[in-house]
Amino acid sequence: MLARLRLLGNLVSDYVRCVISVASDHWNRFWFSAVDPSTLCLIRVLAGTMLFYSHAVWTIDLEAFFGEQSWMTREVVQQMFGDGYSWSLLSWCRTPASLWTVHLLALTTFALLTIGLWTRVVSVLAFIFTVSYAYRTPGALYGLDQVNGFLSLFLMLGPSGSRFSVDAWRAKRAGRLLDQPSVTANIAVRLIQCQLCVMYLFAGLSKLQGQTWWTGLAVWGGVANQEYQTLDLTWMADWPLLVNFLTHATVAWELSYCFLIWNRWTRPLILLGAIGLHLGIVTALGMPTFGLAMLIANLAFVSPKLIRLFSEPVPPDEEVFSQSTHHAVTKGHRIDAPVGEPPQPALHSSTRQFRRSSK
Repeated sequence: MLARLRLLGNLVSDYVRCVISVASDHWNRFWFSAVDPSTLCLIRVLAGTMLFYSHAVWTIDLEAFFGEQSWMTREVVQQMFGDGYSWSLLSWCRTPASLWTVHLLALTTFALLTIGLWTRVVSVLAFIFTVSYAYRTPGALYGLDQVNGFLSLFLMLGPSGSRFSVDAWRAKRAGRLLDQPSVTANIAVRLIQCQLCVMYLFAGLSKLQGQTWWTGLAVWGGVANQEYQTLDLTWMADWPLLVNFLTHATVAWELSYCFLIWNRWTRPLILLGAIGLHLGIVTALGMPTFGLAMLIANLAFVSPKLIRLFSEPVPPDEEVFSQSTHHAVTKGHRIDAPVGEPPQPALHSSTRQFRRSSK
């Protein structure tokens, strides 16, 4: 009896060690694999362009928003935040000259981030400027500013200037190569992916609290609102089933995003849903910048191999691509993965040991 209990105890302990070992390996592979930074670099180019544009529009009436006699004074902003912490470079601008100086520095920073010049430095400055504008005008804060904020935060964590940048061009001329697999590029992209999953999940859960999302009329409330209307879609009033379908499909897509986006078979469908949803926001609901910013963030789930396929010259021999694909598959790579992954062993050693001990 004691021998059987001892054997059972050994099996349980081996199983626990196996589970912990496999989970640890997957965790390390997920976060700390060195990957191709192409995805992060493309996000930098597009996010930098969005940052430049969305902050350049403040130039139209800069002093009305951020000046001493602005619509939201510093006292009002402090009351809005209450005891919460808020900090902004623009709060130190007491004269029009200082305000315009900081604004021009911010636009220059966003432009440098877009072209990828001194990327390591300007990516940090871009995040500081982005947060500064958001904290100075909380009354004008909406989804675009929040997406700009987390993209600028995660861009400064990885080598976002190692491709599609002036930094990469200068390094190549000097005989150096910046375009190397990087752990920090993986961490930055993974954080963007996780942030998107959290955003969509809570967006879907919050919609469940609205009655029109249950009755299937929420989409009609959006397209019929002339304040945000870009295209006249009131013809949808004659198609109530279409309105119901789009309403319920939106909720289902947002709730399932964080689960289905990680599967290589369902990922293309989820990304197609993201394109449809956010292009709908761009073309119909009068929020083109927000819709485009969300599409830029969703690029985090696009494989670096796919980006290289469209950004690099096609080799004359088509067999090069087929051979590299066959090599990736046979060695454990998944060419459709959102970020590159190192070869994975067919079976973990602790798993083999557990199976032998359990026989």
